[in-house]
Amino acid sequence: MRLPAPLLAALAKAGIARLFRQSTSRRLLHFVDPAEVLHPGSSHPVSHDRIRELLSSSATALWVGGSEPLEHPGIAHLVRALAQSKYLIFLETDGMLLRRRIHEFQPLPQLFLVVHLDAGKKPEFEVALEGLRAARLSGFFTVVRSMVSETPDFDGLNRLRTIFLEMDLDGWLITAGSVNPEACARSAEARKLIPRAGWRRFSLQVERELLDQVRDRELGGVPRAENRQGETCEEGVKVA
Repeated sequence: MRLPAPLLAALAKAGIARLFRQSTSRRLLHFVDPAEVLHPGSSHPVSHDRIRELLSSSATALWVGGSEPLEHPGIAHLVRALAQSKYLIFLETDGMLLRRRIHEFQPLPQLFLVVHLDAGKKPEFEVALEGLRAARLSGFFTVVRSMVSETPDFDGLNRLRTIFLEMDLDGWLITAGSVNPEACARSAEARKLIPRAGWRRFSLQVERELLDQVRDRELGGVPRAENRQGETCEEGVKVA
């Protein structure tokens, strides 16, 4: 589970840029909900104005998630359009449709397929794993994101760890499922299960930025002050 070279290079470049700007205003991730970009059911589903807006972001990576991306007919078209940019792209899915639609995507160095799998085993678990295996065999970077609550299932997370190591996935992210301070404390404890320090650090970055951006959206788009780590977790905001 070493950080793939494209991600490692992007993180290093972002860190250097922040250092020389002597500013923390630049975000690592820009959250994109496909429901706000794609026109449901259309054969030409992408809003080109919205794409241009996304491509003007100063973030290092675009995180495409929220509403299930693979339920949108135009998601592959959107990913292809974004892939022509300078950004890393993290496409987060529940994995239910991944095996069926994997042929619509290309395994690009800047594209990471992220499957959301939590410790609690559900009937759909095996379907999501099959989608991950298909993506792995097709040459995609494959990552799992697990979200933990105030009462995480550490036994289940340990079982996931064994499965992911056997599958030789590229990475594992563990983040809090809400901004409740207790959930954030438990996610910090759970991250110790991630085999590689690089993915542990990246998990924390992803957690902070996604929770901050969810809170911004809850506040109606009012920007949140950056780097206020002590206030990252506040009760009542849920991750999409």
